[in-house]
Amino acid sequence: MNQQYIEHPLVKKSAIEYREYQVNLARQAISDNCLIVLPTGLGKTTVALQVITEFLSKKMGGVLFLAPTRVLAHQHYEFLKSNILIDDISLVTGEDPITKRKKLWINSIICATPEIVKNDLDRQLVLPSQFALIIFDEAHRTIGDYAYASIAERFATMNVRILGMTATLPSERDKASEILQTLKISSIAQRTEESPDVSPYVQQTDTQWISVELPYEMKQIQSHIKAAINSRYDELRRLGLNLSNTRSLSELLRVRDFVLRQNRRAAKPLFTSIRLIHALNVLESHGVTSFLRFCERTSEKKGVGIRDLFENDLNFGEAMRLAKEAQQKGIEHSKIIKLKEILNGLSGKALVFTSYRDSVEVIYQKLIEMNIPAGFLIGKAGETGLKQKKQIETVQKFRDGQYKVLIATRVGEEGLDISEVNTVIFFDNVPSSIRYVQRKGRTGRKGYGKLIVLIAKDTTDETYYWIGKRKVSAAKKMGEKMSKILENKGMTPKTGLDAFL
Repeated sequence: MNQQYIEHPLVKKSAIEYREYQVNLARQAISDNCLIVLPTGLGKTTVALQVITEFLSKKMGGVLFLAPTRVLAHQHYEFLKSNILIDDISLVTGEDPITKRKKLWINSIICATPEIVKNDLDRQLVLPSQFALIIFDEAHRTIGDYAYASIAERFATMNVRILGMTATLPSERDKASEILQTLKISSIAQRTEESPDVSPYVQQTDTQWISVELPYEMKQIQSHIKAAINSRYDELRRLGLNLSNTRSLSELLRVRDFVLRQNRRAAKPLFTSIRLIHALNVLESHGVTSFLRFCERTSEKKGVGIRDLFENDLNFGEAMRLAKEAQQKGIEHSKIIKLKEILNGLSGKALVFTSYRDSVEVIYQKLIEMNIPAGFLIGKAGETGLKQKKQIETVQKFRDGQYKVLIATRVGEEGLDISEVNTVIFFDNVPSSIRYVQRKGRTGRKGYGKLIVLIAKDTTDETYYWIGKRKVSAAKKMGEKMSKILENKGMTPKTGLDAFL
């Protein structure tokens, strides 16, 4: 069978493979403000390219392509530059000076991060009227005060087409509704890995859950932190709070506003409980060094109950003493030993995800000590953050095979395209359907993929595993539910841009 390619006056010959589901998704996005829900690795950017070329060929205005990270914006820029027959494509980030950005904003296609778009709209370096099409990649981010919401608001009254793209909707109905309302979405174009037109392009990915036992020393630290938490819970119940026995961070955060408004006496034990549960989660999922670094940073802050926790709490004091002792003995986390075992048995490259930046550094140092070539990818914030140029260099070195392993925080979850990676390892679990789907989607892009999830027994890892599993299942059904809601609202007569198209 001959390979078919997309044919369009603005698309390079034999550059983009023809896939019917992508063509159909693009068609829907051209005619409506549309949210495309398509699993990672199945070509959301290719769908966007087809919509972009259609709009540019009609000469209706420019295109703004938004992505949440500089690495991802740069990736889109390179992809479009390589495949579209048009010269005036630019990449705009906060690292460009204003004088340079003024010139970049006049191009036909702009790839940019949301913060700089928001700021330059405020400065009037760029005008909303320049654009006929705006693409919000990783559109699930359009929640709360994230910059996407503010940008969408600027274009609410403009004659502009909105295209949102995501691998999955949130599992929570209120969040999914907020995204659709904010982006003025009128239809959802969804495909799953089981969709008949998609399944031929889906690679097999096997998931392996590996449990590890915490060492005795870590269990001792764990029991002292739990004792400190239990004493705070007893106090909170005496003060009238009806709390479950789950030691749930989300439950405590839910009652925070009530406590601040109506039960101020409970503020000190509440805020101390929140810190203690976070400390326990860090210890259980990431290890001794990450726990001690969290304690060090927290002790330097000013806040309700901090001094009391670090100076007067005997259980917490003992937990810290035992952690320092364990660190001196070289005890870190059983996951590190298991990770070494897994990596030594691999012939190809691996991507390791962890949510905590301290954990990235610990894993990186341990792998270097083991003579495993490794690099790390973290965001730009803070003293240890990586600037855009360094992030792009790191990804390229991993692609080129200079690193066998890349350790990444959330910045690596979204859109990172490294087709040669067939093994993804979760060092920790995430109680989020979106982050689970994105992490998993980094593997099996060109061939068989393997996902390995490390779980510490009797810890937060196990709790998050079950929460994540439930949320992934709920998220799969959310697109269907939201589509029905949009259909029930009925079609409004098409005017302006819609009528033209």
